[in-house]
Amino acid sequence: MSKSAENEIYAAPTAAELAVLPTVYRDDLFKDQVVLVSGGTGGIGMATAVLFGRLGATIISCGRDEAKMAVFEEDMASLNIPCFTQSLTIRDADLVGGLMDSVWERFGRLDVLINNAGGQFAAPAMDISPNGWRTVVDTNLTGSWLMMQAAARHWRDKKQSGCIINMVTVLAMCTSGIAHTQAARAGEIHLTRGLCVEWAPYDIRLNSIAIGVVASPGLVHYPKSAKPSFDHNPMRKIGTAQDIAQAAVYLAGPSGEFINGTVLTVDGGADVWGEYWPLGRPEHFRIDY
Repeated sequence: MSKSAENEIYAAPTAAELAVLPTVYRDDLFKDQVVLVSGGTGGIGMATAVLFGRLGATIISCGRDEAKMAVFEEDMASLNIPCFTQSLTIRDADLVGGLMDSVWERFGRLDVLINNAGGQFAAPAMDISPNGWRTVVDTNLTGSWLMMQAAARHWRDKKQSGCIINMVTVLAMCTSGIAHTQAARAGEIHLTRGLCVEWAPYDIRLNSIAIGVVASPGLVHYPKSAKPSFDHNPMRKIGTAQDIAQAAVYLAGPSGEFINGTVLTVDGGADVWGEYWPLGRPEHFRIDY
């Protein structure tokens, strides 16, 4: 496959392209609601923000890159989706708290928090530095925790209900090369399960979406043996950001009102049969028939 063909397959859809994708959900499903999608400028974040916006929600997003946040606002405005953004790192508790204060000051509510922001890099476990480990765990686990806690405090104090959705990885799939990510996301899954019990008295629901191999520009740079060769799931295809966005709507909408503390796996069955090697399949596991 040529590099240009790969780029086309893995390219993230634009906001305008996402806005015309078919969906089973009605246009006013989230009318007058406020939805926060962290990391909204990325492929899954953008797809999720656009879909909730199409369904009537006001969208809030945050990220470290101020320029990208500005482009995100322009994209939302071009689709007539009300939007508010703030540049910050979710690893900073004070900044996260300030964001949540701003949300309630501006809108008086937050209905759905989607923890999509995160980061990782593929590396052999023995080569991950202490700083590399902390960076991934602090972003994927601690950052998500800070967002959840700050939102939950407002919901509790203002006696408002809330919904939290955490984007995580498929832990059952055979994987190596992202030990720090696996540790962080496993922690996030179990944190979500614990909090769904502790925060139930405040009418706060928490769920996770375990994401399989989804088309994204980053896959172009992976080793050939690590790219989606359709051996990653029994459906023999790559998922899309829209697949994840629609799962988030399902959990956040009336369809998910009695779903709490679960992991919705969107991976084409990879957790049943599949493997994924971000660094390429090690020689030890190669089989020649």
